[in-house]
Amino acid sequence: MELFNPAYAAPLASLALLWMVAVVTPGPNFFNTAQLAASCSRRHGVVASAGVATGTVMWGLAGGLGIKSLFTTAPMLYLAFKIIGGCYLIYLGLKLFKRSAPAMSQNLLPDEPQRSLFSAWRLGLLGNLSNPKAALFVATIFASTMPPSPSPMLLTLAVIIMATLSFSWYSSVALVFSSERMANLYGRSRKWLDRFAGGCYVLFGAHLVANR
Repeated sequence: MELFNPAYAAPLASLALLWMVAVVTPGPNFFNTAQLAASCSRRHGVVASAGVATGTVMWGLAGGLGIKSLFTTAPMLYLAFKIIGGCYLIYLGLKLFKRSAPAMSQNLLPDEPQRSLFSAWRLGLLGNLSNPKAALFVATIFASTMPPSPSPMLLTLAVIIMATLSFSWYSSVALVFSSERMANLYGRSRKWLDRFAGGCYVLFGAHLVANR
């Protein structure tokens, strides 16, 4: 069967290695998942991980379809994507800063576990899709590890591997940050952790907007 074609082993192994390095590097996806797991519940963190994995599937398909060529052909599209994604990350960061204010914290804390699982999935998805550099990174990985004309089965396996690695890693992050010890630590350090995560979001967003 084509599924077990030995020629797939080398490109898939290279892709998995490069993608794992990208996944474990802390970024917006990490902070989204960790914060939801610590402030809401383990389920919220795992569902957010599923949202990240969904975004990974979309980026993977885009990479297989040659989104890098699209951005090269239409640079204004890439610029618009960067600005929109950067503004969204800045918006998330400012929300965290606002929530960490003393006057707001007591009102919001009891309500946070009421966040719907769908909203957690949506936050994971949008957090992943808001960074157009992820698209270029995925496209670069495909260009450097896949053959010039990869078969549909090879592309499918590549996307499955990327989504599985994303979901596995961020689910592990959710499990760690949803533990009672981490939840207690988050409760004691909530204001400063929120400000730190908010600052990271703002920096990520500002970097996207400023570097054109």
